[in-house]
Amino acid sequence: MPDHTLTGNIQQHLAFPSKVLGNKRDVLVYLPPGYRRSRTRRFPVLYMHDGQNVFDAATSFGGVEWGIDETAQRLVEQKLLEPVIIVAVANAGEARIHEYAPTRGKLQEGKRKRSKGLLRHYGSFLINELKPFIDARYRTLAEPQYTGLGGSSLGGLATICLGLWFPNVFRRLAVMSPSIWWDDCVLFKMIEELDEEAKPPLKIWLDTGTHEEGWHRAPLLRDGLIEKGFRLHDDLHYFEDRNAEHTEAAWAHRIDAALRFLFPPPPPIIAAPRRRRAPAVARRKLIEV
Repeated sequence: MPDHTLTGNIQQHLAFPSKVLGNKRDVLVYLPPGYRRSRTRRFPVLYMHDGQNVFDAATSFGGVEWGIDETAQRLVEQKLLEPVIIVAVANAGEARIHEYAPTRGKLQEGKRKRSKGLLRHYGSFLINELKPFIDARYRTLAEPQYTGLGGSSLGGLATICLGLWFPNVFRRLAVMSPSIWWDDCVLFKMIEELDEEAKPPLKIWLDTGTHEEGWHRAPLLRDGLIEKGFRLHDDLHYFEDRNAEHTEAAWAHRIDAALRFLFPPPPPIIAAPRRRRAPAVARRKLIEV
């Protein structure tokens, strides 16, 4: 097993319980540089699925972590990223495919067994159980415009579905290599049903690797979002990672750019120009007149 690779100020909440889902999972919370020093400052929050893979090689799939803690630490110190709290929410093992599935799609092509389609329940866990705990324990900016959600593969599918369902909670989405194929591409139907006149106020990072199976569906998803009013390089950024595969290493490579798009640093504060005082001689002449 690889050594632990946690970097920065990371708090651990082990075996965090869920009444909604009837299970427990580990939750790790990364606090950005300046959190301890700025006692009154509040910070935006990014919730990440598959939390085992986010910070620590010792718990990640195949021993390959995303390294979001190291990446965020570096970007904040370089003033390329708004300081952000990152909450790594572990998946529930065998229940993962059920909790991340928006519908009761088939688990295997040609087989009859279907997923339980528990994504709305998992969303309820995030919204009604975990988020209130995080907002109470840490100095967060709790409003939806400051709250993000991210994941890859089925976690990417879960991210965009939860964003579409609950834009009143999550508005900054890191949708990495989403499993668009799920349930005969039911995601396309969800996008088609969006009201063009009431486009949800989301900011979406969408990507894929060109060596992933079915990667050609990602540009179709991009085009569908554009048809519904999303604007490239504004509230939608699309990236094709040439020759990249469906791996933790590929997502670790792209998380830098995703973070910078979703949480750009605030513009510098420019002080108002100081009003120049008239010379003393001129003021005296003005008074004499």
